[in-house]
Amino acid sequence: MDVRLAAKYPFLKDSVKYLRDQGVTLEGLVTSRAYESARLRGRDRVLEVLDGNIIQDHPMATEVEATLELLSYPVARMIVSAVADPIFVRRYAIAEAKRARKWLLSADLEFVTRAAGELGLQVSRDDGSFAVDFTDFLAYSSAMRSKDWKLINQSVRSGKVILNSYKVTRLIEQLITERISSELPLEVNDQIISAFSSTVEEIRAALEEEKKSRQARDMGKVSIVRFPPCMRKLLAMIQGGENVPHSGRFALVTFLHALGMESEEILHIFSSAPDFDESKAMYQIKHIVGESSGTEYITPECSTMKSYGICFDPDSLCKQEWMTHPLKYYRAKGRRYRPKEGTSRSGARAAAR
Repeated sequence: MDVRLAAKYPFLKDSVKYLRDQGVTLEGLVTSRAYESARLRGRDRVLEVLDGNIIQDHPMATEVEATLELLSYPVARMIVSAVADPIFVRRYAIAEAKRARKWLLSADLEFVTRAAGELGLQVSRDDGSFAVDFTDFLAYSSAMRSKDWKLINQSVRSGKVILNSYKVTRLIEQLITERISSELPLEVNDQIISAFSSTVEEIRAALEEEKKSRQARDMGKVSIVRFPPCMRKLLAMIQGGENVPHSGRFALVTFLHALGMESEEILHIFSSAPDFDESKAMYQIKHIVGESSGTEYITPECSTMKSYGICFDPDSLCKQEWMTHPLKYYRAKGRRYRPKEGTSRSGARAAAR
């Protein structure tokens, strides 16, 4: 495998084989002065995820630059493993998967098919598109909960779901995320811990500060224990650095707004999302709450949440016949008043608080 290709997809078997054929060993990568630049780049790779949930592009025009980028991947995995924080592992895995997908979107279609197969998704070509068995599609698209990913909205022929490059690479991105998440943290020895101790301490301290900051500022006077399971799950996914479908983000924003949270407070909650963009997020939040659009959108009812695939783990209160709305759940959990028919929007917000 060409070293540049290996550097773009370092999780593939051929990339691992390339390093092995070059005589790269774990001990050498950790201790040898020859790999000092690779260790620094690996450190930067992890810190980029910590700072912005992304892995930046670095020059790979020469073989030396590409080799450095490839070597930084196993170094980064060692550092993430030494940190051993489950949420950060997930953030790192998502960032690696997004980086790989960016390359896949412009890759040769035959390579996309081969990469998907190695990751467990059997893909065939179909007149310029891709075909995936519908059972595989259902299994691997389960994390994508928007309507665009429902089987009924796909083109299906002879048991195969026909996908364009955008969607098949999105499935591959999810597979990469799951593979890396399942592989990490690796077992790390004292040599690894010693080599990266200062970086590990720096990352752990930053993660602890993030956690304290979220706890201090996120919810204010809003009571999380009164949240319905769907909203608790969506909040946990956001704070855990997981990708949340647009329908889930919309529902959570409208719910928090209905409870009286300001746009800036809601923005802070979304700041831990892996694809967070402050200006874009604030624009969307202000649009949803009516500050910029003139239309104050309301929280979807339970039936709508179910149709979007974002109704998670309903409990006994959810299953009450009269329980039809997440805000009803919040109010009922607080035992402050009995639900009344025809409650106005402003009345609902006031009572919810």
